[in-house]
Amino acid sequence: MKLVLLFGPQAVGKMTVGQELAKITELKLFHNHMTIDLVSHFFDYGTKRGQDLVNSFRHQIFEEVAKSDLEGLIFTFVWRFDKELDWNYVKNVVGIFEAQGADIYYVELEADFEERLARNVTPNRLEHKPFKRNLEWSRNDVITTAEKFRLNSLPGELSFLNYLRLDTMNKSAEATAHEIKKCFQF
Repeated sequence: MKLVLLFGPQAVGKMTVGQELAKITELKLFHNHMTIDLVSHFFDYGTKRGQDLVNSFRHQIFEEVAKSDLEGLIFTFVWRFDKELDWNYVKNVVGIFEAQGADIYYVELEADFEERLARNVTPNRLEHKPFKRNLEWSRNDVITTAEKFRLNSLPGELSFLNYLRLDTMNKSAEATAHEIKKCFQF
């Protein structure tokens, strides 16, 4: 069992890279908006109820996948490095998989802010993330989140055994996925 944590700022390419990585491996993609968009039909993700439901669904999926005979899971998310809550969340998710003997892989993506604003409106993103189709709201969300939080790690901050940081500015999602696969020998 493998858990690939694919993280970085909004619109850096996590889901798209995850889609490509899933195509060339036996890993299943679980991008964070699968639960956010489901719950948002009932409760805003910014509310306690919304977050509790998202976390509950994710936890159940993590538990079942970790115990399964699947090859593994790619999970995408935005890690706010200046929030202890996010560090604890990562520790919790990793713990679920480690308890079942899984290997954990950390892949951090980065791209400059203007590039991420451009990617925020790509057809693939809008197709798979319905709530991002409100373009004004989505743009403002990318901007305010970048202003409020640190969304990439500092040099040397992460010392995980299986850690890879990739700049996606001038790389296709397909090339990035192949680089991940090669690095970790999936």
